[in-house]
Amino acid sequence: MTDTDIRYGDWTPQNEVITERIDATQARKLAATLDRTEDGIEDGAPLPAMWHWVYFLPRAPMAAIGTDGHPERGGFFPPVELQRRMFAGARTTFHKPLLIGEEATRTGAITALAEKEGRAGRMVLATAQYTIAQGGETCITDTHDIIYIAGGGETPQPGPDAWSPPDDGWHKAVHVDGVMLFRYSALIFNGHRIHFDREYTRDEEGYPGLVVTGPLTATLLAGFADEHTDREMTAFSFRGRAPLFDFAPFHLTGHLDGDTAALEAQRNDGVTAMTATAEYAA
Repeated sequence: MTDTDIRYGDWTPQNEVITERIDATQARKLAATLDRTEDGIEDGAPLPAMWHWVYFLPRAPMAAIGTDGHPERGGFFPPVELQRRMFAGARTTFHKPLLIGEEATRTGAITALAEKEGRAGRMVLATAQYTIAQGGETCITDTHDIIYIAGGGETPQPGPDAWSPPDDGWHKAVHVDGVMLFRYSALIFNGHRIHFDREYTRDEEGYPGLVVTGPLTATLLAGFADEHTDREMTAFSFRGRAPLFDFAPFHLTGHLDGDTAALEAQRNDGVTAMTATAEYAA
């Protein structure tokens, strides 16, 4: 999977292979964090869409943790020196259900690395591709876009309330507070301090509040879409547009058009924080 032409200084990518059991207890903890019932979460049942993100978690020792709470760079991900690291988007395909209670293997590789100049200056985009197999068959393919940018500037607070519900489709108010952020970060073994350390988040990275984890917002959107259909999800993709913070509720919106649901997470000031698309079997 690895492109041998990819380089970042002396760093070259290496495949990452993690095998573990899709434990029902972990799924039940996620259900509690999302305020969902545990009904049906049992061995042999299919794992809900996007819940695979609470499995296959690299376990870096404390001695290998950087000042931002992430594992030090230069292992699976390149040693990019830019301060801010963001999960910018993902494209996920569900080939067959990932079953709870059975062992599965995730194989990952960095498949692209690019440097660009954006509005915020220099940025580095890393693309990670993962394949999850169970019983010798591919269940999920998952491509992640990770963006690194320089820090130093302050991110403004959301503006005054300006959100209004859509004329049609679905909508739902959500508040991800510090407790929910902490619980989700624990489930994905994510020590990134912008999600739980308010002083670091404000003083070191310039955010006005704790930052809502991108995968959590995406998981909420996938579950929100599933609330409105009983069809099987075959693909899900998302793109982060603006940050969400723990002190401000936000809104999930969506509508189904044929086999595709168009979804958004919208801030209280009307800014779209995330767009997503869910595809369903005919």
